[in-house]
Amino acid sequence: MTGIKKYVAAAAVTTALLGLPTVSYAVPQGRTAHDTAPAAVERGTTGTATRTVPAAKAPTARIVAPGQRVRVSDGSRIWLTQEGKHWTTPDDPDPRFRSVVDGNIDLGTPGVSLQAEGLGGHYLLSGLYYGGTGTASRVSVRTTAGTVHGRLLKLGGSPGWGVWYATVDLPADRGKDGLDFLDVVVRDTEGRIYARLGLN
Repeated sequence: MTGIKKYVAAAAVTTALLGLPTVSYAVPQGRTAHDTAPAAVERGTTGTATRTVPAAKAPTARIVAPGQRVRVSDGSRIWLTQEGKHWTTPDDPDPRFRSVVDGNIDLGTPGVSLQAEGLGGHYLLSGLYYGGTGTASRVSVRTTAGTVHGRLLKLGGSPGWGVWYATVDLPADRGKDGLDFLDVVVRDTEGRIYARLGLN
């Protein structure tokens, strides 16, 4: 009976782990950013294998159509065209633009940029990522108030670049000093650094 109880508990934990959404960019405490669940074999009550459950896959960038508006949680909107990144905020509905074709970035060299806009009690963070090897999977921004995890967007095909974004609340005890940004890191599906921007 004890063996059955242990199996049921282990099966419940396996089901809970495998049921996690694969698009989550947060990493549970105690795990590294590149941990993924290994493949598991579910067994019937007789101990025979019934089916193999594949390992969880690392997230990848959301594919968007040119001009498709993506709504950020704070009401800002971001969209991509072949020429670069466009965005608006609730405070400023006039579109802004960051080019990928004006010669200011080298798409063949790994890089990531950061734009930080103060909007009331929070910041909208966004930027370009480009030129890395592998498949970009997730982005994190280290600040003096902690680490923020963002989301990745890209156009279909292989444009060689994409856009990331995140929001972060301004800590009440920081006052007008705001936040200091320490670095931005984009990792690939294997957990390796795709591109990094050091700011300190």
